[in-house]
Amino acid sequence: MAGIEKQKTHFKTVQKFKTDYAPVKIAQYESERTGMRVVVVDQKGPKVYGYFALATEIHDDSGSPHTLEHLCFMGSKSFRYKGVLDKLANRAYSSTNAWTAPDHTAYTLDSAGWEGFAQILAPYLEHVLLPTLTDSGCYTEVHHIDGTGHDAGVVYSEMQGVQNDQSELMSLQARRLMYPEGNGFRYETGGMMEQLRVLTADRIREFHREMYQPKNLCLVLIGEVDHQNMLEILEKFEDGILDEVPAISAPFKRPWVESDNTPALKKTIVDIVHFPEDDESSGEVMVGFLGPDVNDTLLKNTLVEKEALASQVSYYTETRPDVAVWLSLSSVATEKLVDVEKRLFQLLRETASKSLDMAYMRDCINRFRRQIKFYAESSGDFFSETVIEDHLYGSRDGSDLRKNESLEELDYLEVWTDEQWRKFLAKWLSDAHHVSILGVPSKALSQKLKSEEKARVKAQQDRLGEEGLKELERKLEAAKAENDKEIPREILEQFKIPGTDSIHFIPTTTARSGLAKEMGDLHNDIQMVIDKDEIGLPLFIHCEHIPSNFVTLKLIISTTFVATQLQPLLSLYLMNFLTTPVSRNGKKIEFEQVVTELEKDTISYGLAPQGSNPELLQIDFRIEPEKYEAAITWLRTMLFDSVFDVTRLKASVTKMLAEIPDAKRDGDNMAAAVNAMVHWSPESSSRARNILVKALYLKRIDRLLRDEPETVISQMESIRKSLCRFENFRVNVIANIETLAKPVSSWKLLTSSLDTTKPLNPLESRKAYLSDAARNPGNLAYIVPMPTIDSSFAYFTAKGPSSYDHPQLPALMVALSYLDAVEGPMWVAVRGTGLAYGSGFGHNKDTGLVKFSIYRSPDVFKAYEAAKKQVEGHISGTMPFDPPALDGAISNIVRRFADEQPTMGSAAAVSFTNQVIYGISKDWNNAILKQVRDVKVEQIKEVLQSIVLPVLQPASANLIVTCATIMEEDLVKNFKASGFRPEVRSLSSFQDDYGLKPKEGEDDAEDGEEEGEEDEGSEGSEASDDEDD
Repeated sequence: MAGIEKQKTHFKTVQKFKTDYAPVKIAQYESERTGMRVVVVDQKGPKVYGYFALATEIHDDSGSPHTLEHLCFMGSKSFRYKGVLDKLANRAYSSTNAWTAPDHTAYTLDSAGWEGFAQILAPYLEHVLLPTLTDSGCYTEVHHIDGTGHDAGVVYSEMQGVQNDQSELMSLQARRLMYPEGNGFRYETGGMMEQLRVLTADRIREFHREMYQPKNLCLVLIGEVDHQNMLEILEKFEDGILDEVPAISAPFKRPWVESDNTPALKKTIVDIVHFPEDDESSGEVMVGFLGPDVNDTLLKNTLVEKEALASQVSYYTETRPDVAVWLSLSSVATEKLVDVEKRLFQLLRETASKSLDMAYMRDCINRFRRQIKFYAESSGDFFSETVIEDHLYGSRDGSDLRKNESLEELDYLEVWTDEQWRKFLAKWLSDAHHVSILGVPSKALSQKLKSEEKARVKAQQDRLGEEGLKELERKLEAAKAENDKEIPREILEQFKIPGTDSIHFIPTTTARSGLAKEMGDLHNDIQMVIDKDEIGLPLFIHCEHIPSNFVTLKLIISTTFVATQLQPLLSLYLMNFLTTPVSRNGKKIEFEQVVTELEKDTISYGLAPQGSNPELLQIDFRIEPEKYEAAITWLRTMLFDSVFDVTRLKASVTKMLAEIPDAKRDGDNMAAAVNAMVHWSPESSSRARNILVKALYLKRIDRLLRDEPETVISQMESIRKSLCRFENFRVNVIANIETLAKPVSSWKLLTSSLDTTKPLNPLESRKAYLSDAARNPGNLAYIVPMPTIDSSFAYFTAKGPSSYDHPQLPALMVALSYLDAVEGPMWVAVRGTGLAYGSGFGHNKDTGLVKFSIYRSPDVFKAYEAAKKQVEGHISGTMPFDPPALDGAISNIVRRFADEQPTMGSAAAVSFTNQVIYGISKDWNNAILKQVRDVKVEQIKEVLQSIVLPVLQPASANLIVTCATIMEEDLVKNFKASGFRPEVRSLSSFQDDYGLKPKEGEDDAEDGEEEGEEDEGSEGSEASDDEDD
């Protein structure tokens, strides 16, 4: 395409500037023909991110904004086929998504490289601005009544899953009280079920005409963007839509900015909201203010750490014309909700009335400044939220966006006086009118909602009658047929597979020291830098050199030497590790001082299971280069000089126990937790940290801390001794190595008193920790009813390739990518028919396990049947493979590799993980991609037959289901008829106490929890550790 001469483009340059705190340039453009705005954030990396944001304001609960988020993907003026956009994106190393917020709707395009992004940009914008919005699309995607008389539809099912949960009920009531009638922030933009049932296609089209105008649209592009090519694409796109969109001069009321201002709260309101929950032991406090963004660490320190009144105090702000500030206190004992809310404000007023620690305030500001600089460099989409907020509320002349050029606002705050801060705190928080919502669990409400819904559906079925239901079934099938018309291959093939030249993966340079050199000799400039600082230290040190302004230190620790019966205590060790006193020069330093000093020296820090192998632990420090030795000293201090203080241990245990009632309410995480208990052996440290172990084990540890604290202290010391051994340690340094004065010799601070003669403890594959059920899957099926959920979830697990060089691995990767593609076989068969909100396959190359999961389904058996039919059909040939979709499957693998390493820090992390954790070459991704491109259809059919289909067959797969209690009977019957041998079990039956028995007379189901189903939950982090792909 010939370049557009500068004087002929209709996009004017509003401004260009470079940030002074990150390697980023920002350019802003605006169309003089349509008013469309474009902001480009230039930064290096293989990914290009697009956010196409529209300000959306509505004054009802119809859910129209949310429905458009789905309907815009159903086809457009030139591409009148459902799913065509996603099929095009799949071929162009891209993926699409969207979200609906209270004040805007954003459509996303993530691509590996500019060429793929550029290919999809215009078709995507046409889907946003000129969608088909057909009656049939609205019928299937938004709401319909199926042939059985049940309400369905993708949007309806999504909102059905959240409308009556705790957070949604509390948030909605808070907004109802904070914002008056006619204020857009008052309403549920996702849609209330009652309103979705009567929402019409015409109302949705009307909202689209009103809000989806180019002058209300901002394109945010982040990555390596070709500006000239972008403007050429947008210029041509506008040529084709000028007659279809309102003229730039047409009247338009800018959402939010030109709406009535939110009035100040005239009084404080404390209200109670009941939410359905059989376990009535704990609730939540939510407080909302109209005011500026304020952060206060005092609340967590007192309410959580000292007084143990809540498991967590969190805050978040919502940028609006009047910023909304929300405080949330989680897992509060139900009988203490009123008192805890009062205590919160007592603390705020006490703080505002006394002098603040101004040195600490300045440290907080400086740390915040460091964090902004770090994340601006290390997060690919860091600027997206800021630019979208500017589009919603900022000045159209670009002056507000320009404020991102520097961090001078922090300089202004740094010189604030104690008086200014306390006046600010008093005005906007401690003395401000507010809305407090006390979330109270109610078993009666849970039963009431279920019985009312059952009666409503029964009345609906009776009203419709047999003939009416048959007619609705015919209507639904006709709508599906209209929506699912086959996309002509020529439409897809007119868009050629882009080249990969524009996908610029970030190179890193590896260097090694100590025992890491046994992995092989390296010869490069950075290795020479490392070698110059060698002092004979045998510590395993793996360095990744990148041109960063910051340093990431990781200490990987093996858990092999921890006795199996003590493995559950690792949860307490992790929780306590960075919030405990330390001994320094014979003096005990309290944890508050430790945290203050840690934050002064770091950008962030933490201890958690290692992401790629959760049998390992990983300590992370992100620092500036001049704090390199300080961070190593902190590692030494926290590992060897921390004090196991009974008070601190009790606080940690109390916090973890308080989180369990909340955690257990999630059906998917509970399915994952049960799945982990079944498929990992007791020797697995990740299994020992499972929520189903914590729920039982920690209660007994809590009593031991009360009755025999010295026993727990002794056990914690035993864990320390087992972990803190030279042979367990592997160090990863990610930095501009040339900026470190002593990259190797500084580590003597850690090892000076250790026995460094021991051989390095080998990193065992996770396969070594599989249970017998995982080693020999098949004929095992558990159905776990949960009274806290209204849906169902499932995990199927079978065996597959367990090495990175298995000959069938490339074909398996293509097969799973093909099946799981957006608008691919599983999407169409499961999500597209409303059988589940999501489903997908996964393969862990380390363990060899292949899984299939079904997420939030009204009937997981029907979803399972549909999925199995797709696999069998592709094996038999009754469902032929689609060549463009196969191209898209390979493109998706390329994009996923880019997703793993969008920034220099993540590229360095992948290099370390591949070489050290997985034991494969640094460039394994490149090698496997060459094999993936050569995979043939017959090879895919072979792996579908030998590996994928067994995941869905009773004789070769294990099945875990969590479901609403009302679903239990039908699921047992249907899975049994399909050859499974389902056994109904309670969550408590999967608990494991690891030999820590209760004392005689002790009741593990006390404190308001009922034996059976009421004392477990699942932590997403732990569950996901055990189910990584």
